[in-house]
Amino acid sequence: MYDANDNIALLERVQSGDDQALDELLRANMGLVKSLALRFTGRGADYEDLVQLGTIGMLKAARNFDFSQNTRFSTYAVPLILGEIKRFLRDDGLIKVSRSLKRTATQIAVKKNMFLQEHKREPTVSELASLCGVPEEEIVSALEVSTGVVSLSEPRQDGTLCLEDILGADNIAALVENVSLRQAVSRLPKDEKELIYYRYYKNYPQTQVAELLGVTQVKVSRTEKKIMEKLRRELG
Repeated sequence: MYDANDNIALLERVQSGDDQALDELLRANMGLVKSLALRFTGRGADYEDLVQLGTIGMLKAARNFDFSQNTRFSTYAVPLILGEIKRFLRDDGLIKVSRSLKRTATQIAVKKNMFLQEHKREPTVSELASLCGVPEEEIVSALEVSTGVVSLSEPRQDGTLCLEDILGADNIAALVENVSLRQAVSRLPKDEKELIYYRYYKNYPQTQVAELLGVTQVKVSRTEKKIMEKLRRELG
């Protein structure tokens, strides 16, 4: 039976130019590519084409894998696989973002920059909603459109655990098979999404998030733990 730890030995051979090792690595991890491609079926692209695109992402992951990050290869590969598929769907016009949401995202960028210059800090979601004259829910949606995918293994600036550490690296493959972390976050209540946005999209420490939300650092810490437990239950 194939052991995920075998990825490391294969990756070392791949990065030394061993094409046979690359073929073995792709075969061993094709289930991951297929499971990710399956999530994008029904959007106008053939499943086999999606798998091929995902394979390109897997190739890039194999050739650029950073051994110093102490990250599982599957975790490292997921954003690259998704990136290739999503880029194709966007470029081909198969993923639609409403024009109004794009306008809101542009407006947010302008207002945020003005706010930063005046107040020397990031505006809160409620402040952005007031500045832009739109509901807070729309602000959160626009921020999601203009923000990249959450990185499971990205290190925290304040030394706290990354999402992969919190949710469990051993569960990443099963997590990806069932539902993306991004989708789970999008279903959180507005205030919890706001906290996650600042903590894991903007990479702010808890003390700064507390200032932005007008609560104590202890409150942020407790709420964050509750959110992580909720995500663990949903994705576990």
